[in-house]
Amino acid sequence: MEPIQTNKGFDTLFVRNMVEAALRIGLVFLLLLLTFEIIRPFLIPLAWGGIIAIAAFPLTRRLEGWLGGRRKLAATLVTLFLILILVIPCYELTEALVSAARSVSQRLSSGEIQVPGPSEKVAGWPVVGEKLYAAWSLAHTNLQEAVVQAAPRLKSAAAAAASTLGAGLVSVMMFVVSLLIAGGFMAYADTSATAANRLFVRLGGLNPGGEWAQMCVATVRSVLQGVVGIAVIQAALCAIGLFAMGIPGAPIWSALILLLAIAQLPTIIVVAPILFYAFNHYDTTPAVVFTVWMLMAGLSDTFLKPLLMGRGLDIPMPIILMGAIGGMLAAGIIGLFAGAVVLAIWYKLFKSWLEQAPIADA
Repeated sequence: MEPIQTNKGFDTLFVRNMVEAALRIGLVFLLLLLTFEIIRPFLIPLAWGGIIAIAAFPLTRRLEGWLGGRRKLAATLVTLFLILILVIPCYELTEALVSAARSVSQRLSSGEIQVPGPSEKVAGWPVVGEKLYAAWSLAHTNLQEAVVQAAPRLKSAAAAAASTLGAGLVSVMMFVVSLLIAGGFMAYADTSATAANRLFVRLGGLNPGGEWAQMCVATVRSVLQGVVGIAVIQAALCAIGLFAMGIPGAPIWSALILLLAIAQLPTIIVVAPILFYAFNHYDTTPAVVFTVWMLMAGLSDTFLKPLLMGRGLDIPMPIILMGAIGGMLAAGIIGLFAGAVVLAIWYKLFKSWLEQAPIADA
């Protein structure tokens, strides 16, 4: 009987190296995972800080020239200016909301608020007609009793409003932190740019990785001009009409229009009830002029986006627009910029792949 022969082709050194490589890769992956968990709460402020720094650095550089080359002082002044621009309107808006709520509460307690009676046609509406007519009639005859009956629902609505207001204040604080981070990036812009360029070169090589840093800067500024800039223009035009017409709560309506414009939603959602109010409380001629102005302001993004978005980029404007809107739908406000940057990089990679010469057959 012949002895069993071992597999002489079995390389123990290869297996040992393979196991050690797997362990090292696993440890590196574990380290990256733990690092991500640690820095995850700071990712959004860091991302916003980088975006704000890219957008505001031209202003810092111009101010630096006026201050005799003192970049840190220029970055500090720009950061404080941006914080004031953010905090003061938020304070005014919060004060307006609190004052309006306090005024309604006082008028409700004193019985100054009078609800007009419902029409008899309301009772004939399908499904909700009778209940709505009864609640409306009670509010007309005894508003305080109607409020008492609706107290549970009003408490839920008040709790939701308070929660939303609190979340908004937290967001403002996070944005202030992002502005402080942006100030640090601007103060050390050269070091930050060098680090970003090295990272992109390590990821994509000199070509096309060496172009990514400049492309990201240009893309972020293009999206800032084409989305946020247009939203500010729309909100400013609408605010002019609201204040000139004397619409109650004009600061609140202006802020809502700005949020809708940034979120790429039609401003008519807010403007339509305001126009209805104008036709019911003002003369026909001023109301018509106000309507034309508000509609023109709301539709101004139609011709401003092609002019501002994608300007200065070697990337088609639809790519930037698709990235901004898709990123907004996927990841919120931060996705406006991240989506445009990611789609722009994808477009450059895809274009370079298409332009590669085919490998000749051997």
